Amino acid sequence: MEARSRHTELEHAAAERGASQGAVAWASALRSGRDVAVVAEVKRRSPSAGAIAPGLDPAAYAHGCALGGARAISVLTEPSGFGGSIEDLRAVADTVQVPVLRKDFLFDPTQVLEALVAGAAAVLLIARFLADEQLAELVETATAIGVGSLVEIHDDRELERALALAQAPTAIGVNARDLSTFRVDLRAIEHLLTQIPPEIPAVAESGVAVHGDVVSLAAAGADAVLVGTAIARSADPETTVRELTGVPRRGR
Repeated sequence: MEARSRHTELEHAAAERGASQGAVAWASALRSGRDVAVVAEVKRRSPSAGAIAPGLDPAAYAHGCALGGARAISVLTEPSGFGGSIEDLRAVADTVQVPVLRKDFLFDPTQVLEALVAGAAAVLLIARFLADEQLAELVETATAIGVGSLVEIHDDRELERALALAQAPTAIGVNARDLSTFRVDLRAIEHLLTQIPPEIPAVAESGVAVHGDVVSLAAAGADAVLVGTAIARSADPETTVRELTGVPRRGR
């Protein structure tokens, strides 16, 4: 009963906000220019790396990233493993003009509504953790309320599932991190990037640290890169983001 009440409350809050243009803004951010878009991530810690930037101020950090040329900001809202919160998302959305992605383990449409109400333009949906019916429902929920979706995949089978959805996701993310071992291999995802249809933006996730990584991923067809640890560990996120920008998109 409590969950249903929460869902209804969020529906009312979403209705008061009016129609969302988040999906449009998210898709545009990934392909608004000729260069590979950088999506900078608000990230305090992770299960694989431990503490990264425990004292990070999400609003100030995101502002610096946007000044450096980030086309969108990803905000980790999962508390136990990543030290994030929905309040971080709200603070960032209230500060920057670029679209904001909610990155978390989302399983329920209520979480998508919560993201919208907090100011998210898009949500991350991890195919590995969702049954086909769940994934379809979450993409459809996001689409219905004007929120973009980034469906994250790790292998060929998950790419097939993403492409089989009746409602196409706004973008597909290819994660270079093995969720079982936490090992990162950027070269291993290049073949997956090449298989994403050209009409769907392709985002390379995890392990991007230097300009050369972006160059290699652009050659494989990436439209955007999502970068967390390399920027969060930097003393100057604005400069670090700027160093990753300026790589021409190659297309697929």
